[in-house]
Amino acid sequence: MSQEDPNPEDSPTTVRRGPSGPNPARRRGGSLVRPALIFYGLALGVAWLVALWAGVSLLYLSPDAARAGIRPVRDPAVGILAGALVILVSQQLTERIPAGARLADALGVLLGRLTIPECLLLAAVSGAAEEAFFRGLLQPFVGLVAASLIFGAAHFVPRRDLAPWALFAAAAGFVLGGLFELTGNLVAPVVAHATINAVNLRMLSRRSDGKARVSVARADDEDAR
Repeated sequence: MSQEDPNPEDSPTTVRRGPSGPNPARRRGGSLVRPALIFYGLALGVAWLVALWAGVSLLYLSPDAARAGIRPVRDPAVGILAGALVILVSQQLTERIPAGARLADALGVLLGRLTIPECLLLAAVSGAAEEAFFRGLLQPFVGLVAASLIFGAAHFVPRRDLAPWALFAAAAGFVLGGLFELTGNLVAPVVAHATINAVNLRMLSRRSDGKARVSVARADDEDAR
């Protein structure tokens, strides 16, 4: 051990060992938080600047919707309900369809270990930024169908196990865009999006952590033999 690295626990390459063995995904999740916040902050800033330049509102679908305003009880409640339905569908797809299970595994590996506060923070920021960009900025100009398809395309990753993500995102885009059309403002879509991301990020993180622990346990068993 060198003098420059007196504490192996602080080394970024150190694999921590917990009660069930080392967890290589623990650091990876946290390392994604800062760049994700920067990315979503830039996306939100771009959406706001373009809307300011075009003289349109990101919050409302139309001037009529702006005059109608936000319903502080109905709009968040509709968003929570829609988010819960999307979460239920995604869980069923993961449990019943092999492609869904592979997608969840791949996303879990990419995310790594995320704490509950990290999941909530990422969910809130991604929900606000993506809804402001795709629904608040794009949908009034290109329509529900085009905005939803663009939203799906933005989630496309050229890997076989991650390809279904774009299809799921496009379907979710139709739901979120429908909420925007129904309520006339971004409150319900943002609440729904943040709810979906908060729950699914935590579930994917726990899935990744469980897979890592199983892999370590199997490796330990093989070493013991």
